[in-house]
Amino acid sequence: MRAMVLEAPGRPLSNRERAVPEPGGGDVLIEVEACAICRTDLHIADGELAHPSLPLILGHQAVGKVVSVGDGVSDRAVGERVGVPWLGWADGTCRFCRSERENLCPDARFTGYDVDGGYADRLVADARFCLAIPDAFGPLEAAPLLCAGAIGYRALRLAGQAGRLGLYGFGNAARIVTQVALDRGREVFAFTRPGDERTQRVALELGCAWAGGSTEPPPEPLDDAILFAAAGDLVPLALAAVAPGGTVVCAEIHMSDIPSFPYELLWRERVLRSVANLTRRDGQELLEVAARIPIRTQTRAFPLEQANDAIEAARRGSPESIVLVP
Repeated sequence: MRAMVLEAPGRPLSNRERAVPEPGGGDVLIEVEACAICRTDLHIADGELAHPSLPLILGHQAVGKVVSVGDGVSDRAVGERVGVPWLGWADGTCRFCRSERENLCPDARFTGYDVDGGYADRLVADARFCLAIPDAFGPLEAAPLLCAGAIGYRALRLAGQAGRLGLYGFGNAARIVTQVALDRGREVFAFTRPGDERTQRVALELGCAWAGGSTEPPPEPLDDAILFAAAGDLVPLALAAVAPGGTVVCAEIHMSDIPSFPYELLWRERVLRSVANLTRRDGQELLEVAARIPIRTQTRAFPLEQANDAIEAARRGSPESIVLVP
């Protein structure tokens, strides 16, 4: 099979030929149809997330069809289209797994980090952690839902259900979350890089009530806010924008240091919390909600062998989700 392989942080991916992996017990072998690029992939490639399993095939927003199943697999069938998200395995026995918090499992393995991901023709994954893709979506449209969508959905669930929601950083995840929030009758306020009028126009066209720079105060106090930008200095700004009793959720896996801020910003029962990974429930619920709304994702496809160009396009920022197609 063909694969784009990270051999060392900071280096371009290498185009390699590898033997097609065999599915072990409980696994499925998937013919990859599309794999969306996530900012987490950039953090791994740049060495900002420590100890990836090198050499490594990146990619944790992979969609494809099952071509063979390992022993003991009964809930996935050959020909079924599935998605492979970031959470690739959890032990199922620790106190976190037993309390429906498998995303916090201390022995969890992550796709495209601990085990090979979807920047390839073929992918082996634990059948239990594959997500059924609704018929409403083709591979390109479904791929961004597996992380940008699912992590955003978890962040939205943890943020609370009040009316005014602020989104700091208006990339793939924010565009998907906006559609879910609007479907639930919430007002959405989009915060972008200062002066980024193009992204602000995208936000307003999507239905946001307001769009402005991340350093601007919103026209009204927010009830909750989600940070999709990896900039710790936005945390005090978001806390200042949130009304008493509101929640600020940091949804990035990697963030620059949060500067010190006065206790007054946190006082009056404001909550500051993070989101770590996702559960299978998050992923499956998001896919079901996305099919019902239906959520629309805008994508830009690159051939697999142009993965390095695709990564740079994602790094520059785009109103579209960048997707690799084998």
